Amino acid sequence: MTLTPVRPTRPMTQNGTLIEEFELGLDAPICLTWELTYACNLECAHCLSSSGRRDPRELTTEQCEAVIDELQRMQVFYVNIGGGEPTIRPDFWHLLQYAVDHQVGVKFSTNGVRLTPERAAFLASPACNGYVDVQISLDGATAEVNDYVRGPGSYDTALTALQNLQDAGFTDAKISVVCTRQNIGQLDEFQALADRFGATLRLTRLRPSGRGADVWDELHPLPEQQRELYDWLMAKGEGVLTGDSFFHLAAFGEALPGLNLCGAGRVVCLIDPIGDVYACPFAIHDEFLAGNLLADGGFQRVWQDSALFAELRAPQTGGACASCSFYDICRGGCMAAKFFTGLPLDGPDPECVQGYGEQALEKLNAAGGRQLPAASQDHSKAAPTRNQPVMLQLLTRRPDSPTSPSSPPVSACAESPLAGFDPSSPTNGCCS
Repeated sequence: MTLTPVRPTRPMTQNGTLIEEFELGLDAPICLTWELTYACNLECAHCLSSSGRRDPRELTTEQCEAVIDELQRMQVFYVNIGGGEPTIRPDFWHLLQYAVDHQVGVKFSTNGVRLTPERAAFLASPACNGYVDVQISLDGATAEVNDYVRGPGSYDTALTALQNLQDAGFTDAKISVVCTRQNIGQLDEFQALADRFGATLRLTRLRPSGRGADVWDELHPLPEQQRELYDWLMAKGEGVLTGDSFFHLAAFGEALPGLNLCGAGRVVCLIDPIGDVYACPFAIHDEFLAGNLLADGGFQRVWQDSALFAELRAPQTGGACASCSFYDICRGGCMAAKFFTGLPLDGPDPECVQGYGEQALEKLNAAGGRQLPAASQDHSKAAPTRNQPVMLQLLTRRPDSPTSPSSPPVSACAESPLAGFDPSSPTNGCCS
């Protein structure tokens, strides 16, 4: 089917609600995610971008600067920089400063591997001018739980980075947690860690994309844990960030704070390391590819004129969920979670708290099995390293899995993500 971009009629500002404005899309995203590199020193079992090795087609420093210039012109509030591990790029600190100097706020996620005392002092200095926010990834409140999915030593690395930030006077760092079956019972401990480091806790939902597709059945929270998470957020979550990850939980009865809406292609999107623009930060797959900012006239042209984005911004029907009394507050759940578990996009969320997702999955299995989408790309390391998570050492992966370590990667990536990295250097190979 060929889609023709059609801009939907917008409601009059005085009559239309903010949600209606967002559903029809904005002239510029409120924020966007930018995966600067697929290179990473870790091999997290649930990595949604299957990161590990650098793609040799990465945008150059000059091309990245041009993207930042365009974001400034479009008045994008801020950009979430991730990867891979973004600080592995030798020009990362230069690009961060370039964004700050051009009034583009930066929130970057890191495992902390290069967040030295010197870098922490830089982030706390007037040079960053309050435009920079730092998120340290931590998926267990103890080393045992964290290192199971993120790899040996990653817990200590993360806590060292948090300590460096605190010692430097950086205020309000974020501890970013992907909620899994193993760590739902540690919510109070995560909050205690955040309090210890003067940080804010940020909880996000596990998605079955990238390597997460292989470990979804082992890691995604059980139904009773979904309820535990919801109750905890309702009781204690006013100061906890969720990034609208959990709007599917609204079907328990009351919506959590936030937009409670899938913003894919409407208010958010993702730019990958080679300039491809995807509708959803959690769905790096050809099905959600809107264009390439190098080939299609820049980011603004892709955002405003993409046929895919026009389709996402068109009025949506509730599909199989339309008759559910909770549809207006849960909106059918997460598009990426449905797609990567083989459910139709107009069907229920696989973790629907009313049980409809589980029923839909059972029906598909009874009809001959779910057809899971093949991965469009895989940047996983070619062979396991000492950083391989405990989970991947223990897990027997499907032999037909597109992300199996024995399978060749789809895209041609550089073999060493740490090329040029000298751990003995005080700047760790980064720009000054």
